[in-house]
Amino acid sequence: MPHYTHRLDVPTQGKGLYEFTSQAVRWVAACNVTTGLLTVFIQHTSASLTIQENADPDVTLDLNDHFERLAPENNKLYRHTIEGPDDMPAHIRAALTGVQLSIPVLGGRMALGTWQGLYVFEHRAHPHRRSVILHLLAD
Repeated sequence: MPHYTHRLDVPTQGKGLYEFTSQAVRWVAACNVTTGLLTVFIQHTSASLTIQENADPDVTLDLNDHFERLAPENNKLYRHTIEGPDDMPAHIRAALTGVQLSIPVLGGRMALGTWQGLYVFEHRAHPHRRSVILHLLAD
């Protein structure tokens, strides 16, 4: 079984969801694979991955707002505070949303639904370059 790997750098500008679907689509197409399984993995503990609706931007804004309420920035709530007030909440948010996705590849394309997109969910306040690893296991 052939394996293909690729690293994407996804720039972020602070908290929010950053879509990278088109980069993954292009890379999968370039692998020229008919059937397989794509694993997407982010190499960070304060950002995560999610598959979400990419048609209405209010969805990503509402998700970000919800996680602000779920894991608020409040140093009185956490022991781990040396990296700033947004760090421990970022770790909690990443633990809740996950760092890995699995997507079937059928007919040479990711089998995403009509409105699904791949996102880096940035949980820190400052800009970062997030490393996302794509691993395609082909038939």
